[in-house]
Amino acid sequence: MADAAAVAPEHQNFGIQDLWDSGPVSKVLLTILVVMSLYSWYVLIVKLLDQNALNKYASTVDKDFWGASSIADGIARLKGGDENVFRTIAVEAMESVNHHEKNKGRLTETIDMHDWVSTHMQRRVDQINSDLNEGMAVLASVGATAPFVGLLGTVLGILNAMRSIAMSGNASIEKVAGPVGEALWMTAIGLGVAIPAVLGFNWLTRRNKGISEAVMHFSHDLHQAILSGGRVASSKPAAAAKK
Repeated sequence: MADAAAVAPEHQNFGIQDLWDSGPVSKVLLTILVVMSLYSWYVLIVKLLDQNALNKYASTVDKDFWGASSIADGIARLKGGDENVFRTIAVEAMESVNHHEKNKGRLTETIDMHDWVSTHMQRRVDQINSDLNEGMAVLASVGATAPFVGLLGTVLGILNAMRSIAMSGNASIEKVAGPVGEALWMTAIGLGVAIPAVLGFNWLTRRNKGISEAVMHFSHDLHQAILSGGRVASSKPAAAAKK
């Protein structure tokens, strides 16, 4: 019985605590992976909430805006303030129309109304698309680098195990299994951080594409309504935008 206890393996659990206690390098790499995981989950949740709000606004555009008696009235009926991207596009369009009309006889008159309004609306659409993609690089970076951070920890752990074996001259399974098992945890943790980030990136990208298409369609339809002589001015858009 005493002999069995004497040859008991030094590492029996191969757990996270053993990995954390194995040295400063493991602590640093584990901390990096934890930070990457928390940051990617934060981005994923925030982007999902933002997308849900934008989809909600998109679902009410036909009733609240296109059902209005004029474009200015439609702006006043759109809820959400500056968070409603459809409202900001309509406000930008109306402001560009008013600016062009007020500056007749000046330099802007040389620019066709079609080009002037189209340019201003496109700038707003580009800004919205940029906001939609904000934070997506974080998910892509975490998904691409987390497995390699884990792999680096695994390689360093195995090298450390080999060094211990060389120094002790003992290559028994009990001497090898513990450090190698702890090192393999780093690969598993790296994959556990990367997989949600990759899946979240692909999912949010598909949802962003749908929102971007809705924004572009709304912008195009509004542009056509303005240039075809749609009902534009029942009230000042600037005043409506402040409500």
